[in-house]
Amino acid sequence: MTFIAQLQRFSKTNSSFSDLIFRGCLSLIFIVGGLGHFVEHRQMLERIAESPWANTINTIGNPSVLLWVSGAIFVPAGVALAIGFMTRLSSVALFMTLVPITITLHVAPGHAGPLFKNIAILGALIHFAFNGSGAIAIDRALALAVEPTVDGSATNRAKAS
Repeated sequence: MTFIAQLQRFSKTNSSFSDLIFRGCLSLIFIVGGLGHFVEHRQMLERIAESPWANTINTIGNPSVLLWVSGAIFVPAGVALAIGFMTRLSSVALFMTLVPITITLHVAPGHAGPLFKNIAILGALIHFAFNGSGAIAIDRALALAVEPTVDGSATNRAKAS
């Protein structure tokens, strides 16, 4: 068996793990970064003050409050994404929180790296918002526990058995 054939066989038999790994890797930036909004609050406020968009941020709201709110979204939504719970909703929440952060902090000279990193992350969030969690996830386990009926309602398989 050639290397390519072995690789194709391996990827086909283990493809259900790819979304799990993808979600886990993606969620880390939100969990760790979100915790940073609380733990490194002062340093982040200094970065906001140095941003060329600082005045715009101040018109949106108090930067300190915005940091607390975004951290309060990043951490639980990041955990939900990691475990595949409410994956579509958590992806949309993370997307909606990351867009204004990206625009106000990373659309600036010298920020091309962070800007394009965030664009890639936004693309990954779009993937999960449209495709869901994948095979190995709480969402999938919950979907398997509920069986749709002909009239459009759902019955719990555990109760029906």
